Amino acid sequence: MNQAALQKTFYGALTLVALVLLGIGLFAAGAAGLAFGLFAVLTLGGGLMCLWERSVVRSAFALMATFSGVAGFFVLLEADFLAMAQLLIYVGGILALILFAVMLTPPDLGERRLGRVLSGLVIVGAASTWLGSAVARSAHWAIAGAPLDGRAGHGSAEQIGVGFLAADQYVVAFELAAVVLTVALVAAVYIARRKRADLEPEQS
Repeated sequence: MNQAALQKTFYGALTLVALVLLGIGLFAAGAAGLAFGLFAVLTLGGGLMCLWERSVVRSAFALMATFSGVAGFFVLLEADFLAMAQLLIYVGGILALILFAVMLTPPDLGERRLGRVLSGLVIVGAASTWLGSAVARSAHWAIAGAPLDGRAGHGSAEQIGVGFLAADQYVVAFELAAVVLTVALVAAVYIARRKRADLEPEQS
């Protein structure tokens, strides 16, 4: 099967799964279920497209769809601060850093070998399964109700600001996040200023 046929098969299957998820959400919970299905399609479908596509630009747009879907989940949870932080930091900042890193790094011709891809899928799948089971065992869902019904609000900008300023337990985490973002910016500038000779392998 050639590359064009693979592309059509992949996107056809992805579209079918997206329509099924949207239909299930609509019939299960109405408009709220449809919104949840839409954000799930953006998150999961964007991630799959980011892995599938060979074009850097298409992968970047797919990753932007994934970040936007996660922001949509925060909106459904009435966590407006987290939703805006997701868009501003990840879509506006981290995605640009990833693009700089990918475009300025020499390609690895063996990165798409089947054994390497399968080993990565096994490792990520096992880690995701373990993390999901750990969260399912320890999480206590204290809020029940439909999205955007006014019962949540734990992620509002006012409450998070008060938590950062009034409680000492979150100050260290906030400062560490700032350090991580600063290191990412410095690394992006360093990569962008490197010469082409530094990226080429040494001749033996």
